[in-house]
Amino acid sequence: MAAPKKGRSASAQSKPGRSLALILIAIVALTGGMFASGHTTPRLGIDLAGGTSITLRAVPEKGQESAINKANMDTAVDIMNRRVNGLGVSEAEVQTQGDRNIIVNIPKGTNSKEARQQVGTTAKLYFRPVLATEISGGSATTSPTPSASGKPTDKASQKATGKSSSSATPSATATSQGRAVTDALKADSTPSATASSSAKASSSPSPSASGSSAASAAAAKLQAQYTALDCTKKSVRATAGQGVKATDPTVACGKNGAGQWQKYVLGPAAVDGTDVKKASAVFNTQSAAGWTVTMEFTSKGAKKFGDITGQLAKNQSPQNQFAIVLDGNVVSDPRVSEALTGGNAEITGSFTQEEAQSLANMLSYGALPLTFKEDSVTTVTAALGGEQLHAGLLAGAIGLALVVIYLLVFYRGLSVIAIPSLMVSAILTYVIMALLGPTIGFALNLPAVCGAIVAIGITADSFIVFFERIRDEIREGRSLRPAVERAWPRARRTILVSDFVSFLAAAVLFIVTVGKVQGFAFTLGLTTVLDVVVVFLFTKPLMTLLARRKFFANGHKWSGLDPKALGAKPPLRSTRRTRPAGPVDPKEA
Repeated sequence: MAAPKKGRSASAQSKPGRSLALILIAIVALTGGMFASGHTTPRLGIDLAGGTSITLRAVPEKGQESAINKANMDTAVDIMNRRVNGLGVSEAEVQTQGDRNIIVNIPKGTNSKEARQQVGTTAKLYFRPVLATEISGGSATTSPTPSASGKPTDKASQKATGKSSSSATPSATATSQGRAVTDALKADSTPSATASSSAKASSSPSPSASGSSAASAAAAKLQAQYTALDCTKKSVRATAGQGVKATDPTVACGKNGAGQWQKYVLGPAAVDGTDVKKASAVFNTQSAAGWTVTMEFTSKGAKKFGDITGQLAKNQSPQNQFAIVLDGNVVSDPRVSEALTGGNAEITGSFTQEEAQSLANMLSYGALPLTFKEDSVTTVTAALGGEQLHAGLLAGAIGLALVVIYLLVFYRGLSVIAIPSLMVSAILTYVIMALLGPTIGFALNLPAVCGAIVAIGITADSFIVFFERIRDEIREGRSLRPAVERAWPRARRTILVSDFVSFLAAAVLFIVTVGKVQGFAFTLGLTTVLDVVVVFLFTKPLMTLLARRKFFANGHKWSGLDPKALGAKPPLRSTRRTRPAGPVDPKEA
């Protein structure tokens, strides 16, 4: 079997249909996924959809300048995300900008004033004793109350073990469902509620009154709030316990280990979040505890924590628990089995790494010596955003039209290859952007639209490089089919180098910038990668197929490959040397 000539790929010439089929299958699969997900349009950013953009600047406490670091800023972003979600906001963005700024982008339809109040205030973290708790909006379970004693671990390390699970006495509606917890809790002054594990089914928490009419009224008000509290409603959870002083009892909401919403009556705060010196997520290799959260308290906090855990350890469930409350929401409610007086504590339970890290971040935020000042607030109406989107799409359409006109004028029949390639690139870009919205939160903003417009030129440039390489081969006197195969390796190398430079520039821009400029960089990088895919899997195979057609192979004057118009040399032919007549020189023999 004769080997293919140098510069030609037998497989590339004989089976270009495979590449075309592959990219067609990819387009169909991605488009089907887009419609199946229900997200048929790209998610729009604030500048196009309308909304509010808030810039917050971190300000450290006096003498705590080093508190402005990546870990603390990331923790602050996590807390602000929780706050925005608590308002029922969807598709909001919270991200750092530089080393001390946080950008909060909230889409239209949200109360911007309330959002500014939520994200601009310092988080409040408290440890409060649990006076009573039950599942909100559901019926209580009837399993026996488990023992909260558990086996304590080494007391020198000040760890206590206790196991909490969904439980209630058969006749009680109040339950104490919480994540298993070992150690660390701190909370309030001596619990004064009368609720116990054998409370009546209809019993509600009733904090003890001092005997005065004011105390009785306060207790009645608290009980009424607890009775009416429905934690299954997002609007209720966002406002529960708001405006209550740290020294007063309150009601709150939180999720238990089974994913159910619990409602709580909590006593006055026993420990402040600023009393936590450090909190970390640690994988415990010395026992079967798995991922745990360790806390280290300040000297002042250690005493308060020891006092409250000593009081809680004497009580029955749920009054041996204390709630870790952040912004009025219970993020954990561990049980205490003994006084923890060493200044250190460990919360255990069936944590995953993500859950343990999240809880540790929340505990750390209470000790952050940072406040956030509002630097700027930009509000974009939906009408203005629509105008900007229209202008961006119009600019893109004009740019695409100019490229098509250029291809038709200078490359004539080759535009039959270039224009479908541009369409395939546009379809892939649109579908992938629509899918990236719900998957990674990508939002198409005005700079991102600009990146897509710039990509039209990058994609067209790849076609031009390939076409010109083919023309160069035809000028050398080669026919079209071998010209295509000889031109491809050199064109491929040039295209890859060009796209690599564009992608590298986009990657660097994405890394060193923040905010909306990242949208431009991301879109530019995405379209550059898609350019390589389209050229390799669509443009080149299509060119190979069309090179077999007489219209292109014979160099029709409208094909864009007319040898006469290109100034081609005479066709290359092999020649044989003829020996002159006469004796043969021995040196030439």
